[in-house]
Amino acid sequence: TRSLQITSADQSMFEKAQGEKVTLPCTFVLSEEDEGPLDIEWVLIPADNQKKEQTIIMYSVDRIYNHYYTAMTGRVQFASLDPRSGDGSLDILNLKSADTGTYQCKVKKAPGVQSQKIQLLVLVKPARTKCSIEGSQEIGKDVVLKCKSQEGSPLLSYDWRRASGTLELPNTSMQNRDTGELLLKNASQDYSGTYNCIVSNRVGTDECSIRLNVTPPINTAGIIAGAIIGTLLGLSVLAFLVFCCCKKHRDKKYEKEVHHDIREDVPPPKSRSSTARSYIGSNRSSLGSMSPSNMEGYTKTPYSQVPSEDFERTPGQNQTFAPSKVAAPNLSRMGAVPVMIPAQSKDGSIV
Repeated sequence: TRSLQITSADQSMFEKAQGEKVTLPCTFVLSEEDEGPLDIEWVLIPADNQKKEQTIIMYSVDRIYNHYYTAMTGRVQFASLDPRSGDGSLDILNLKSADTGTYQCKVKKAPGVQSQKIQLLVLVKPARTKCSIEGSQEIGKDVVLKCKSQEGSPLLSYDWRRASGTLELPNTSMQNRDTGELLLKNASQDYSGTYNCIVSNRVGTDECSIRLNVTPPINTAGIIAGAIIGTLLGLSVLAFLVFCCCKKHRDKKYEKEVHHDIREDVPPPKSRSSTARSYIGSNRSSLGSMSPSNMEGYTKTPYSQVPSEDFERTPGQNQTFAPSKVAAPNLSRMGAVPVMIPAQSKDGSIV
């Protein structure tokens, strides 16, 4: 007795790259004895057996329902516009790595029921591959070229190739296809050139390139001497600037102190006339207690020696003063200026 049969090839494994489209096949043949309504359902079987199956899309009673699984909303559809024709294959658009899993196609038309499981593996192509150089690019040194892909599903395979010159890797080179490292031992100038790194996995490839320039050893002694001289010059300039700043600061401080002393400690100068009067008054007070008898030992200074502008006279006084026979003491030792002291005679006249 004939019954419903799934006729699609028994391909249980599909590998696709992220962003691509995949068609999971599910074709079938109906039997004349199958009289019930046709139902086609695609489900995602979780890796954890404790979880329930997730319905992705369904065809039932001539209608399509594709809103069950929000993670694939807008990305799933039946490959055939009319699944009743015997083609219930599923299209998944813009694949993501999260779409990896086991899918099952179920076809039912009573009394016949058939199903088929397909494993889908979504891989990521290598991308954002970068090349770099490790070690000194000097003659006789060991140089390591490195290649690393920032994206890509395992297993990744790296392959270094020379893009210039002889197009063949140097004889001393050793490469690791798993890590992407290329070791060039005892490098010479012939090793200079452009190198390409090609990384690949089962769904795609990517590559990068780098320029190697092997040069003679650098004169390190000259570099060190230049660095020392430059450092000494820099320190000299710094010391000179510090000295200038300190000197300028000391000069400003000295000017400020001198200005302060002049304003606070030095009294304003007196006029010449007031100075003379003050000296005369002080001498009068100091000599006023002397009588004519005890002034014999002093010699009077001629009155004419006193500056006329420092001595005040009353109008009408034009007496002529005779020089005194009393010798004046050495007042310079006493800290005073010698001045003339008028004396009065017995008859009241000034001599």
